[in-house]
Amino acid sequence: GDVIHRMLTATQYIAPLMANFNPSYSRNSTVQYLDNGTVFVVQWDKVYLQGKEDMGSFTFQAALHSSGRIVFGYKEIPVPVPQISASQHPVKAGLSDAFMVLNPSPDVPESRRRTIYEYHRVELDTSRIASRSAVEFTPLPTCLQHQSCEMCVTSELTFNCSWCHVLQRYL
Repeated sequence: GDVIHRMLTATQYIAPLMANFNPSYSRNSTVQYLDNGTVFVVQWDKVYLQGKEDMGSFTFQAALHSSGRIVFGYKEIPVPVPQISASQHPVKAGLSDAFMVLNPSPDVPESRRRTIYEYHRVELDTSRIASRSAVEFTPLPTCLQHQSCEMCVTSELTFNCSWCHVLQRYL
């Protein structure tokens, strides 16, 4: 989006492993990406923790599929993630989404107050992240995946779906 705010980046993320990484420590450290139209992959290869380079290098990736599926792959995790210090940077793994609203400030009419609403978060148990492991997130079904009203009405969704986006009316 066009709004950059420190708290927004703390609450909007897709993070296979968020920590105080220093990709500039080694010439062998890279952060690469690939987009082939059906999957977007970001790979952190041989990255080190800032000030803790003696712990070893980390290699992991996030793959975002056009179907909504997300896969985190961990190739090399040299130390247990709970042992990584969060004093300089938060240590997180998972998904989070939020939005920001600009409201007029009651004290100063010409200024705006930013309010961030985090509405969904999935946190991974970082003690389970290990070398040669993966985590897969599969999206829940929604009404929007149906291409006709008949498909929507006859589907076995586990929630009350009443708006038909094809007909643009309630069912």
